[in-house]
Amino acid sequence: MMISTISNNLRFLPALMLFFFAMLPAEAQDNDSKRAEVDFDEGIAISKDSSFLMNLKFRMQSRAGFSTISGDNLGVDEFEMMVRRLRLRLGGHILSPKLEYDVQLSFSKSDLDLDEQDKAQIIRDAILYYHFNDKFYMGFGQTKLPGNRQRVNSSGELQFYERSVVNSTFTLDRDFGFFGYYTHQIANSLLLLKGAVTTGDGRNALPSNNGLAYTGRVEFLPFGSFTNEGDYSEGDLEFEENPKLALGAAFSKNFNATKSGGQYGEDLYGTRDLSSIIVDAIFKYRGWAASSEFIKRDADDPITRNLQGDIRHIFTGHGLNTQLSKMLSQKTELAFRYAFVDPEEEIASVQERSDEALVGLTRYINGHKIKVQGNLGYNWVDGEAHTSHRANHWIAMFQVEFGI
Repeated sequence: MMISTISNNLRFLPALMLFFFAMLPAEAQDNDSKRAEVDFDEGIAISKDSSFLMNLKFRMQSRAGFSTISGDNLGVDEFEMMVRRLRLRLGGHILSPKLEYDVQLSFSKSDLDLDEQDKAQIIRDAILYYHFNDKFYMGFGQTKLPGNRQRVNSSGELQFYERSVVNSTFTLDRDFGFFGYYTHQIANSLLLLKGAVTTGDGRNALPSNNGLAYTGRVEFLPFGSFTNEGDYSEGDLEFEENPKLALGAAFSKNFNATKSGGQYGEDLYGTRDLSSIIVDAIFKYRGWAASSEFIKRDADDPITRNLQGDIRHIFTGHGLNTQLSKMLSQKTELAFRYAFVDPEEEIASVQERSDEALVGLTRYINGHKIKVQGNLGYNWVDGEAHTSHRANHWIAMFQVEFGI
């Protein structure tokens, strides 16, 4: 049934692409003033005039790797060979450049949240934006919350094969609601304010009488904007000529959350209020890049139980992820990561501390759009890094990113 659901949804992908391309010959039969213009610099951009633009992009992320049986037994415990992500993205504006839209669909089995529920989650982003002026715009729909920097980064612009354990444990993820963004320039510096009022139930949620989620974020760029919006991509591929720094802080309160992660995770046996505090920073200069983010989550009575005594809990505690990288050449990068998540004492009986360390070598063929990555990492639990400790293991991963 699960495979059938995915197959049924995939059949719309070629039909959708065929529809858009079928529009082009019909336009070309009209006079020159009505002919659609097609640009391939950033995906496939189709436009007639300033009243219409559609940008079509796709990307796929394929990987092969394995994890070992333990830290001192290098036998293979599990292989991972899959299409990790397959995405189609449509964006642009209609009627006026002030009215923008952004739609992103996912199609690979591992990208449909099927590990958390039986229903495939195809829709990732579906949102309309209205730009009131150059400084202020608002959105209505489903997209990423203004939470931790690594989550807001596209998964196609990461230095490693996957985001950190801190992100997977504490991120705010996507939600549906109202979003606001304001930019203020102070001399050569930038101040960015972002906020959202959302359902708190995550992607494609059904109507409910639960509370809402409120999220606010502030960012300060003391040395001005990064080249090509590099504050939201990992690694200094642009070789910033001057130092660039972005500092961010966010707070989110999710009332009567029904899932263990607020917007994601398994269903709890009772609702809880969740609060998250996020602090992050990224620095880039002449091929060097350093980033770090700290997240803390709190909840009253984080352990929930049903009548049979089964337990489902919220991971309360904190985590820290730090990454450092250097471009060895115009196309090759060496990167390191250390991250950990530490549960608070109240859930110590059901949740253990987890640490990870990774080294990555990336060859950029066309920036982040086309790249080849190799990662080697070591994961350990209970704060015990020695290889003989239970559940500690090595991981190796090879990944290819390809997109337009």
